[in-house]
Formats: sequence, structure tokens, C-alpha cells
Amino acid sequence: MSLRLYDTGTRAVRDFVPVQPGRVSIYLCGATVQAPPHIGHIRSGVNFDVIRRWLTRSGYEVTFCRNVTDLDDKIIRVAAEEGVPWFVIAERNQRAFTWAYDALGCIPPTVEPRAMGHIPEMIELMQRLIDKGHAYAAGGDVYFDVMSYAQRYGRLSNQRPENMRAACDTDNDSAKHDGRDFALWKGAKPGEPTWQTPWGPGRPGWHLECSAMATKYLGETFDIHGGGVDLIFPHHENEVAQSQAAGDGFARYWLHNGMLKIGAEKMSKSLGNSLLVPAMLTKVRAVELRYYLVAAHYRSAIDYSEEALAEAATAYQRIEGFVTRAAEVIHDVDAAAPLPQAFVDAMDDDLGVPQALAVVHEVVREGNVALAAGNKEQVARLLAETQSMLDVLGLDPRSPQWRESRAESGLHDTVDALVKVALEQRQAARARKDYAAADAIRDQLAEAGILVEDTPSGPRWEPAR
Repeated sequence: MSLRLYDTGTRAVRDFVPVQPGRVSIYLCGATVQAPPHIGHIRSGVNFDVIRRWLTRSGYEVTFCRNVTDLDDKIIRVAAEEGVPWFVIAERNQRAFTWAYDALGCIPPTVEPRAMGHIPEMIELMQRLIDKGHAYAAGGDVYFDVMSYAQRYGRLSNQRPENMRAACDTDNDSAKHDGRDFALWKGAKPGEPTWQTPWGPGRPGWHLECSAMATKYLGETFDIHGGGVDLIFPHHENEVAQSQAAGDGFARYWLHNGMLKIGAEKMSKSLGNSLLVPAMLTKVRAVELRYYLVAAHYRSAIDYSEEALAEAATAYQRIEGFVTRAAEVIHDVDAAAPLPQAFVDAMDDDLGVPQALAVVHEVVREGNVALAAGNKEQVARLLAETQSMLDVLGLDPRSPQWRESRAESGLHDTVDALVKVALEQRQAARARKDYAAADAIRDQLAEAGILVEDTPSGPRWEPAR
């Protein structure tokens, strides 16, 4: 089975055929950096990281563009409240997003353009739209004329223009031909940053930014445009309208990840229920949080709860436990091990990560049986398959991303040496049948946070979680 993806634009699962054979171009709507990221923001980054990894594993050369919206109404408002320039807010929060993406194992994008670095491209796009009769300047602003494109406007979000409300994206819509017209450029206001254009000073509208950046780095027609489902309308609808009205093919597939909710409400800063990434990493390890975010299908909503997070952490620890124990027996793993066909089929079916993880857990169960039986050949094969699958999902516990830092590694080596001394004393006590002393040593280690497991190849330890 070849890769099939659910395309929001056609509301159907379609065979994936790239614009250029062997190459895939992806544009992901990234952060609007008015505040540090919560796990709802990072879910999108993690989901599309898995998509990118699967395309790469499938043999494609992937160009991944994830933008940064570094100026909008919210950023201006936060800057005014703090009494600092807009770029201070943008830079601070951009760094927080980068840290969070890195912490959760997202491969850095091929390119990460900032909106305010692409004003010339936006001006050029507006000029093309005006020349084609799809945009007009009025009152210092520039607007997209929705009714000039009415036959196609609304297709992405499955709406009809006559049923749409006014855009309400400026302080005063009186200059618009139609209330549904949306702002490409907003005229200068006191205290706001401005750039010069043929139609007067001002700053760009949100939708214009992404169209300009996507086509600059990926071309007039590219493969995949992604983002959260909440962006379908108006943001993505307006992107495709202005881009295609200007003559660009734009995105051939539209992929949208589901929202992360708390109870019945979408997670958002305005609700005050945001779970910021640093706070989450005091509850679980980064790799466990990543597992939690990828375990659901990317198009499904996630209803956050502490219980679900704990269950995800436990599930990952079962996988990690097998990999750790197996690696103590098998030192050289076949890095080119083929993926189980059931895993491949799941990923090719609109990136079915839940089904793919079920395959991972089944292989882990088989691996634990092989470990107990001392079947090294079987353990080697199953360990290689497990790590190969986990690498696709960005969850391999033996990857450099999840290895301990040098300082932690050094501490681990010191603790390991001390624990081995205690275990040798325990083994000596058992050899002389002094089981009370042996049990006492084990209990003392447990009190110190060291769990001891007796295996056919001897005792092993791990820190309690």
C-alpha cells in the first residue's frame, strides 16, 4: 500500500503523489510568538515531525518550512502592556518555542522564516492581486476582494460566501467593498511598527505573510500545507484564496492536526488553562510527553488529563524497559533492520500512529518472552525492529536525543559503580544462604530509589520512577 493522506481540501483520503518525484515540500504554520508555548502548540510540531520522519524513511528528500509569526495584534498588545518594543516579545517567545521543539525531539526545520523578514515578498504578492483585480487599496489598507473570487472562496473550509460573517479584522470596515473582504495590509497606527509600501505605511495582515513565505521557499506549487484544525478558517482559507487568485497553484494537500483540550474547552492562553512545556516536564520526562502527544491519531482531539499522561508514561516505560534490557544482551543492533509490514501499513494509512504503536507493543511483548527464554537471536531481531519503529516516531530511548547529558551520564556511572558493590555483597550473602542480609541490601537500595531486578544473566538495576 502506498502512502495515503486525508486532505482537508477534498475531505477525502488520497494517494500521495508529490509535485517532484522523490521530493516532498511541507509548509507548517508555526508559532505566533506572543507567549511561551503550551503543549497544545507543541502537539502540532510533534505531529508534523512524525510526518516528516515517515516521509524521510519512505525515501523522500523532505524540505520542511515552519514559519514564525513575529508580529500581530496580540504581540503588539503584550508589548504595550510590558512597555517594551514588539521585537522583544517576539524574540523571547521564539526562543521558548525553539527550546520546546528541541526538548521534545523535533528535528529542526529546513528553513524557519520570520514574517517580518519578508515584507518585499508581501508587497509583490499584493501588487499581483491588485493587477488581477482581486485586491484593492482603501483608507491606507489593502484588502482582498472576496466576491471577485466567490466561485472558489470557501472550498477549503466547505462554506459558501453568502453564509459567511464579516471578517472584522480592522477597527473600521467602512473602507471595505464588502465586510467579508480581509486585510492584506493594515495602515499605520500611532505606536505601531510600520513599513513603507506603494499604498502607504503600515504592517502586513496575518494571512498574507504565510502565502509569501510558503511560495518563496517551496515554490508556486508545493506538496503539503499543515497546521491545527482551528486554522482552516479563516487563515488557511484566506491563504489559498489569495495565492491561487494571484496565479499560484499553492498547496496540493492540506493536513490538519486535532486540538488539545481540557474538559470541553480548547486549550488556549485566553482561557487561562495553558499547560506550559517547562511545567509539563516537571511531571514526566520529555520523551514520555512526546509519546503522549503522538500516541493519538494526528487528526484526533486530545482531552488532557493527568491520568492519561501517567498512562502514556507507563506505556513508554514498558517499551524503554525492553530496549534497555535487550541492549544489555545485544550490543550491536542492525540499524538497517526492516520495519514490520503491519507498522508500514499503519503509517501509510494516513499516518496511523495508534495502530503503529500497537505493533511496537506487540513486538516488545515478543521480545520480553525471548529475553526470558534466553533466545539471543530472537532478541536481536526484535530489538532491531523495535528501535527501527521507534526511530520513525522519534521515541528511540537509545537515540542521542534521549540520552542523558554528560553530567548526568557521569553521575550515572558513579552510581552504577556503587550499586554494583552493593549487588556483589548481596550475591555473596545469597551464596552463603544469608537471605536476610541479601533482602536487607535490596530493601536499602529500594529506599535509596534503586530498583533491583534478578534476570537470567544476573541482577540489573534502574532508578525508581
